[in-house]
Amino acid sequence: MKEPINDLNEYVYGLHAVMAALKMNAGNIDEIWLSSHAGKNKRLSDIAGLARASHIPVHPVTHSELDMVTDGGRHQGVVARLKQEPAMHETGLTGLLAGLDQDPFLLVLDGIQDPHNLGACIRTANAAGVHAIIAPKDRAVGITPVVRKVASGAVEATPFIQVTNLARTLRMMKDAGIWIIGLDEAGETLLFDIDLSGSIALVLGAEGKGLRRLTREHCDFIVNIPMAGSVESLNVSVAAGICIYEAWRQRRTS
Repeated sequence: MKEPINDLNEYVYGLHAVMAALKMNAGNIDEIWLSSHAGKNKRLSDIAGLARASHIPVHPVTHSELDMVTDGGRHQGVVARLKQEPAMHETGLTGLLAGLDQDPFLLVLDGIQDPHNLGACIRTANAAGVHAIIAPKDRAVGITPVVRKVASGAVEATPFIQVTNLARTLRMMKDAGIWIIGLDEAGETLLFDIDLSGSIALVLGAEGKGLRRLTREHCDFIVNIPMAGSVESLNVSVAAGICIYEAWRQRRTS
């Protein structure tokens, strides 16, 4: 390859993720490395054609080089290097809220560590029309190649806002008229019994730990997902999916 990768977070790999990046924001791609066997794969050939049409350099490399670059990740024969766009912060959220012509529908993730969980949450949020995802900058996973791959293009379409002080951001959201609804197994209200049709932010905690104390204190309501079986809890991305789609259902019929 032309040069070693110093920061893997500058890259996206995998067929869906790279194609989504090309279709949604080709201007943010510097160059693409493609398996030298791409001509035998229509999807890789389509990526190469779209890249060249957007004047993005395409470099043929061996499959083993891509294996090495992605540290064993399932790259499917393609890696793209992204330009470093500034991450969205608190001011970006303020501008986003000001530009909405409908009630805000937000997802707050309080300290998720697993990139697979974050990617799954972003993908579901995008599918249900969530306007933005807010997460703390510290002690939480950010946007990585694994997140992009699992999200399957949703990262390019859904604003992901990292904040330095989540409690302060929650206060700002409350001042803007947004109801803060936390999810916790100890919540006294069922998810299905609360009104989610207006301006809301759904808040979920980290894997295994749940909501932090200060985050919980800033919630207007704490709700739970009813459990009828023997398991005591759900994976955070599964729980997020249930909450997001219950909100979508209510907002659709309101």
